[in-house]
Amino acid sequence: MTTAAAKPNPFAYRDFSYFWAARFLMTLGVSAQSVALGWQVYAVARLTRTIEASAFLVGMIGLAQFLPLFALTFIAGAVADHADRKKIVAVSLAVEVVATLALAALALTPTTPLLAIFALAAVMGAARAFQSPAMGSMAPMLVPGKVLPRAIATSSLAWQSGSVVGPWLGGALCALSPAYAYAVSGLLFVASLTSVFAIRADTQPKQTLHTSRLALVREGVVYVWTNKIVLGAISLDLFAVLLGGATALLPVYARDVLKVGETGFGLLRSAPAIGAGLMALYLARHPIRRHAGLWMFAGVAVYGLGTVVFSVSTVMWLSMFSLVLLGAADMISVFVRQTLVQIVTPDPMRGRVSAVSGLFIGASNELGEFESGVAAGLFGPVVAALAGGVGALIVTGLWARLFPALRQADSLTGEDARAA
Repeated sequence: MTTAAAKPNPFAYRDFSYFWAARFLMTLGVSAQSVALGWQVYAVARLTRTIEASAFLVGMIGLAQFLPLFALTFIAGAVADHADRKKIVAVSLAVEVVATLALAALALTPTTPLLAIFALAAVMGAARAFQSPAMGSMAPMLVPGKVLPRAIATSSLAWQSGSVVGPWLGGALCALSPAYAYAVSGLLFVASLTSVFAIRADTQPKQTLHTSRLALVREGVVYVWTNKIVLGAISLDLFAVLLGGATALLPVYARDVLKVGETGFGLLRSAPAIGAGLMALYLARHPIRRHAGLWMFAGVAVYGLGTVVFSVSTVMWLSMFSLVLLGAADMISVFVRQTLVQIVTPDPMRGRVSAVSGLFIGASNELGEFESGVAAGLFGPVVAALAGGVGALIVTGLWARLFPALRQADSLTGEDARAA
């Protein structure tokens, strides 16, 4: 494999603006769609099932999206290091448009078939398996390396801004009909697709491949496994969010614990992103430069603490506050992880490493929803959320001991991070 010298992008900041808009619109659509999925499945299930059984079915949405992500991640990473990353994102968004409009049509039927919803959720999980590594490895191709940490924080702000508005939008539209939420999500995906097409930069990986796809996959896995900073960072996020995934139980809390209905559910879904968005805005202006590892562990610990407070709260303001807190804390760990991984990973491997990172994130989110649903089905939603928060705190202490290189990671500037 030979690597060609990367040419400077004369449209760098213009292209990054389109990239930012594409990510914001895509996240806005995904967030609104996710709210509609959770609310619709829980509402349909509650017509004939208990709270625990309905919570379990909400968790099954996460499993339906995770299984194709798990099956396709390594293939998707190799594709992102071989094919034009912009085209991969565009095709993935087109698939999501079709699947979302199909969900809108299903929502208009008198009796919504849950199996069809799970099948379409799996289709979207497959699309996002390819979308995530391509989009994650595209950003460093659009801006000069010296501004990459700030660009990552700004890109995260797009994600978090969409995650703030999207759940509220989805909740408000669900009060009318989930079909409206799906239709608007589809339009947002179309707008995101338009922004992707506006990017002029060459997003074809700058390399010539002389090896098989299987060898590419193996090379990426070996790189992640042997780089303890990368492995420790993405696995910490995996297990902490996997155990502390209280957001999967928000439909249950909104309807049967806090009793705040669809609009309150949208506000609860927005709360973590509000905290994360505010923190991303701060980090875009004042990025973390020293003691990165300690900041990451502190962020995960506060995330677990916020989950514990939310699990036992029975009043709306305290629940909102705890969700805002855990969202801000999670943003700190996300910023440190994304910056470290992007800086220390060479461009020819960014797709595969982003795919592995995306698998871990997908497992923590989608599989975390499944885990929370199963736990809620067995022990009830409050016990499930409380145990998850305590588990996240335990994982923080355990990972601090198992990965001393991550704990001691200091600078997030390019040369120092590469040396580490």
